[in-house]
Amino acid sequence: MNTSLSALKELPSVTLKGHVVEQIRNAILSGAFQPGERMNEVQLAKQFKVSRIPVREALGQLQEQGLVMNKPRRGMFVISLSEEDVQRINSLRILLESEAIKLCQANMTPTIAKRLEILVERMEDHSKRTDLEASALDLEFHRTIWAYSGNPYLEKSLNSVVTVLFAHQALTYMKLDSQPKWPLDHHRALLNVLLGTSENSPELAMIKHLRVRYTNPERFCSFALHWGVTVLETSPNKRKAKKTRASR
Repeated sequence: MNTSLSALKELPSVTLKGHVVEQIRNAILSGAFQPGERMNEVQLAKQFKVSRIPVREALGQLQEQGLVMNKPRRGMFVISLSEEDVQRINSLRILLESEAIKLCQANMTPTIAKRLEILVERMEDHSKRTDLEASALDLEFHRTIWAYSGNPYLEKSLNSVVTVLFAHQALTYMKLDSQPKWPLDHHRALLNVLLGTSENSPELAMIKHLRVRYTNPERFCSFALHWGVTVLETSPNKRKAKKTRASR
């Protein structure tokens, strides 16, 4: 952050922005910037010895990646979500991703199926990956489904809300002691739904999928009210007993 940055002033602005993006991103991932910390443009420009323009552009790109978030009239902050925020996003994921799965299933071709299969195989062989790499691969699988939904507005909506969640979770996992922590070996169940070889509906498949990493991800979702999805945690005998009591 010395002579190398000074030299970068002579390079095209796109290169300078890319360097600033990398520096800020590395600082966030290393813990130099903490979740919830404000990203002051003036201070960052002084720190990296550049003008505010590449800093502003870099923060915009990092916002697209989910690592920073814009709070109206307050500025940019390192991503930080409460448990309630996480579950509200998950509840929205159940609705939107279920629709994306249905549309992707309708648009399925051998080429799409092969691409998804390759991604699942890569995830099932993830033992040597870092949490950051695992997060990126996980997100790539989901983004592939969204892209093949054929609805660019649905894809844009999912990218907007889910990318933030993935970034938040990656930063959370990186603080834990054990390596790796990011689960990846539960995606074949979603692939089976996409290929029409599963008895689970897209909605139920998404709830089961999210429950691998989160507790009660459907908490703020209407499906929890209408379907009584606690059935996922209840044995057949108990379900039968509940049904008998309910009919009395």
